[in-house]
Amino acid sequence: MKIEEFIENFADQFDETDASEINASTNFRDLEEWSSLIALSIIAMVDEEYDVTLKGDDIKDANTVEDLFNTIVSKK
Repeated sequence: MKIEEFIENFADQFDETDASEINASTNFRDLEEWSSLIALSIIAMVDEEYDVTLKGDDIKDANTVEDLFNTIVSKK
């Protein structure tokens, strides 16, 4: 799994945020569109694409997209 692929999949969960605004160091909670619904979409996408079950605490403990990626990698 490559972080570039994860960033692309992560960015696909947003309707109004331009994908170019999202990179490894993006603090995803600072994105205007971020919501609990997007968080659920991220959890579902990670389960489907990477066969990893994320919990709410995993998202709460992560600050950046890369933090979330590293959490997923550690659970594989």
